[in-house]
Amino acid sequence: MLTGKQKRFLRSEAHHLTPIFQVGKGGTNDHLIRHIEEALEVRELIKVSILNNNDDDRYEVAKELSERSGAELVQVIGKTIVLYKESRDNKQIQLP
Repeated sequence: MLTGKQKRFLRSEAHHLTPIFQVGKGGTNDHLIRHIEEALEVRELIKVSILNNNDDDRYEVAKELSERSGAELVQVIGKTIVLYKESRDNKQIQLP
């Protein structure tokens, strides 16, 4: 579980990132989750955007993505989700 200070730090780190995954009208699936897990192992911090044609609640989508990928939900802002998971092999981010 991340503290408020750690989440603030991760939000500032994620500010310049562009979303690398999109959740469309099909919603989340195993294929998307697997790709998110792989990306988190390499990058540790990613953004995922929710497309306008997705009718699901953005907070529910964010919760599902974080739970199924084993990541921490850092932020949901607009239709953008920020996820963090500490990498086993490629540790790059030092949390405060």
